[in-house]
Amino acid sequence: MSASTTARQHSVENLLETAVGALGGAPRQGQIQMANSVAEALSSGNHLLIQAGTGTGKSLGYLVPAVNQAVSAQERIIVSTATLALQRQIMTRDLPLVADALAPKLPRKPAIALLKGWNNYACLHKVNGGYPADEPTALFDLSDTGSSTEPVSGAADSADGTEEEAEAGAPETLAEQVRRLQEWVQATETGDRDDLVPGVSERAWRQVSLSKLECLGSGCPLIDECFPENARQTAFEADIVVTNHTMLGIFSTGSPNVLPEFDSVIIDEAHELVDRVTSAATAELTIGAIDHAARLARRNGGVTTGQLDHALENYGSALTELPEQSFPNGLPEEAQYAVEAVRDAAREILTQLKPKKEGEATDSGLKVAHAAMLQIFEIAERIAAHESGRDVLWCSRPRFGGEEGMQRLNVAPLAVNGLLSTNLWSTHTGILTSATLSLGHSFDPVARTLGIDHSVDTEKGVTRSWTSSDAGSPFDYPKQGILYIAKDLPTPGQTPTTDSQLDTIAELITAAGGRTLGLFSSRRAAEAATEAMRSRLNFPILCQGEDQLPTLVRKFAQDPEACLFGTLSLWQGVDVPGPSCQLVIMDRIPFPRPDDPVKSARSRAIAAAGGNGFMQVSASHAALLLAQGAGRLVRTVTDRGVVAVLDPRLATARYGAFLVGSMPDFWQTTQKNVALGALERLNSQH
Repeated sequence: MSASTTARQHSVENLLETAVGALGGAPRQGQIQMANSVAEALSSGNHLLIQAGTGTGKSLGYLVPAVNQAVSAQERIIVSTATLALQRQIMTRDLPLVADALAPKLPRKPAIALLKGWNNYACLHKVNGGYPADEPTALFDLSDTGSSTEPVSGAADSADGTEEEAEAGAPETLAEQVRRLQEWVQATETGDRDDLVPGVSERAWRQVSLSKLECLGSGCPLIDECFPENARQTAFEADIVVTNHTMLGIFSTGSPNVLPEFDSVIIDEAHELVDRVTSAATAELTIGAIDHAARLARRNGGVTTGQLDHALENYGSALTELPEQSFPNGLPEEAQYAVEAVRDAAREILTQLKPKKEGEATDSGLKVAHAAMLQIFEIAERIAAHESGRDVLWCSRPRFGGEEGMQRLNVAPLAVNGLLSTNLWSTHTGILTSATLSLGHSFDPVARTLGIDHSVDTEKGVTRSWTSSDAGSPFDYPKQGILYIAKDLPTPGQTPTTDSQLDTIAELITAAGGRTLGLFSSRRAAEAATEAMRSRLNFPILCQGEDQLPTLVRKFAQDPEACLFGTLSLWQGVDVPGPSCQLVIMDRIPFPRPDDPVKSARSRAIAAAGGNGFMQVSASHAALLLAQGAGRLVRTVTDRGVVAVLDPRLATARYGAFLVGSMPDFWQTTQKNVALGALERLNSQH
């Protein structure tokens, strides 16, 4: 180790001690290791994958060297998170604390900023009536009758994939939500949707927000007061910019201007990145969207849409003949012609929706119509030009009612590693961290999926190398937890749950005295287990979908005898330390659905190239979820309990060792009596 490296590490360690001390604590060994690794990567320009278990203190482990590098080397660093909870923690607590604590030891205090997608901010011009109403219940057409008073959910999904829970009480009507929004917009300093508490429905938020394509830009009369423009300006002048994986996904799919220029990116919750980038690059062509774009073109653009109306009719007819499946070799002839007709008609209308000449005021209605039609054109063009080696194309019918339940065509990238390698890793240093990055005791699967294993810097003409590190965990997993694999149960089949599974679940919950988090591979399985346990046991059984998720988790944490059953959101999003969660049950190995079009296509492509599609796609997907799910058990150094996997394949199949190797290093057993005895002893202590 060179003298300069040693000096730099001592400096980072001293800064870390200062920052952690401001919280009233002391650095942990894993946190020190992480800070040194991050500092070395930022300095060398090489990528880093670093696994840091729960309790490591990883936020400060990367923020301290990031702030030091940004200010000392005059570089801009992006920090990206997957969840709103972590984003809030970083922006409201961790990053300001680090900035304040380190300021006296740095050349200057670092500037920090938060940047989200355009439509996460309210548009003042739209609130003030500068845009035409796009639906009967729009901002200035809110009566006390009809659909405008339809009760709507208080939980809202933002454009960046985050959630906010409304306050308890009777649900607001749409009209009430929009009126509250109007009052809030006049008082807020940020216009940021996530600053609105309680939140509102997506339908209400659309009345005060715009997409970037719909924005008037410099032609807006309120440009100087624009919330998203001001957020961008602040970010473009900051040293550390906090954003989310969705924004990073948009950047990686070819829209570099969504983020300011930067040198390095730190990706927390990096296990979510592939899915978020895939989602950002996925599109669907629906009958409703085409019809909506046509109506906007007629009403706001004053153009005729006969050609598009005819194409839409043919597209609808072609969809009814399509099975719900993937089309690796392209669409059937009739459907292909129908998509091409939509594309051509949309292109023709776009020529008629050209913005005003330079110097003239931009018409907001025309801008909205143009944005909607451009989206239809681009999606139809992408589907019509489908390349099996680049995109996955399939027909689906979402499982809910109404027009939105009608069939539609979907297109998604076959892989995102190439996008990430070309648009992100080749010119920016990547620091990726999560509690679950190593799968089967190796970082190679994640590095390959993310495309970080081979990234060529096109400007410098060199290949950036990557390193990996495991910062460990403060937890003693073999002493704190048991992994029970139900080897004697039958292999799960087509039915949601089996009688033998239900019997075992009942025995385990009884031994634990409740205190159970049930993680199921499907909603049907969760609901079937809920119904069965409610009839057999006296413990409160909560089930995902019966209330808002934060409310259910709060009830589960507050009642030690309660059990909470659910699906994917619970596998990754629950943090309940202490005696309320001493048993985690997983009903089966969470392989992706066999009819998942994207993962199936990726598996076939890998197999065709001579690789093992099952291991690289299905097994890696399952390993990640198993690691995340098992991680719900031990959240502090005092937690104890059992993780029970009711799928014998974890012990008997050839891939079982890979899956188990991805989970926390619990003490293992296949004997049910051992697990029951441990749970009974824990229960007797309460």
